[in-house]
Amino acid sequence: SKLTSLGQLEMTWRSRVHFHPLLVRVLHKSRLRYYGKPEKKLHMPYQAYFEVADGSGMMSMVLWNSLCPEWYNSMKVGTVLLLEQYAIKTSYPFKTQPTPGDSQMKRFATIEISLNVRDPPTKISIIPEEMVKPEWGLPEVKYRFITRSELDDLPNNHSCDVIGLVTFVGRAERARKREHGEDFWLYRWAHAIDGTSDQPFILELFATSQPDVFEHIHPMTYLVCTQMRVVRDLTENPSSTIYLTTSNESQIFITGWHKGQPYTKDTKVKNFIQWTKTQSEADQMKKTVIGGYYPFPRPPNNFLKY
Repeated sequence: SKLTSLGQLEMTWRSRVHFHPLLVRVLHKSRLRYYGKPEKKLHMPYQAYFEVADGSGMMSMVLWNSLCPEWYNSMKVGTVLLLEQYAIKTSYPFKTQPTPGDSQMKRFATIEISLNVRDPPTKISIIPEEMVKPEWGLPEVKYRFITRSELDDLPNNHSCDVIGLVTFVGRAERARKREHGEDFWLYRWAHAIDGTSDQPFILELFATSQPDVFEHIHPMTYLVCTQMRVVRDLTENPSSTIYLTTSNESQIFITGWHKGQPYTKDTKVKNFIQWTKTQSEADQMKKTVIGGYYPFPRPPNNFLKY
């Protein structure tokens, strides 16, 4: 069928009602958002953002309501989609922006693709990877993996991807979203090593929309976290309180979930796998810890400072 591109859409969307089909690859995926309120009787008030791209650039795509439970888990990072009968809206200005792995990629920020059950009823097709043709010109998924030895030089809020061997995982903890609200964030702390430093990655992992992964992080698993943000305490000793926290677009993967993921081709991931082959499993097991209370960043040494 006659296809359009994201670049053409941006130029012609105001003058059209119906749009030609789109062929895009998913590059980023946000966590699922529930926006239900007691007074609004919406059947399935869910929403999820994706960043999708073709040869012309990258654009946001929003999955709405009952399409979320149907499609959210199938639309993985790297999935190729054929979209028909979608709507185009001006983009929502306050949403979070993932950092693209390819800094050269053009970003279309004024509009977004809207996928709904009706007005119009979107038709979504997933194209299997083995049927994707090179002449379609779809971009590959690119990552920004860092090693532990590189972390100390990175600025606050820098975006990166990491892989490591888990040596510690804490219990799940809760923090209030707002001071007097009843909603909580669920998170846990983890340490992961990659052989490039004596220090581990300290990871603050908030529950993303992957409960099956979040609940099964345990020592000795290979942990991949994407779209993490660097947090450093610039007031005290900056090197002692550097850690990574998840963002709205973070994805987490553990042993058993890596097969077929685009990052398995990344050089730093391959280097890490080579390093793990030189390690004795029994020696690493002795150093692992699970559960318990983990106060971080550490409270000051004396009570007056605290």
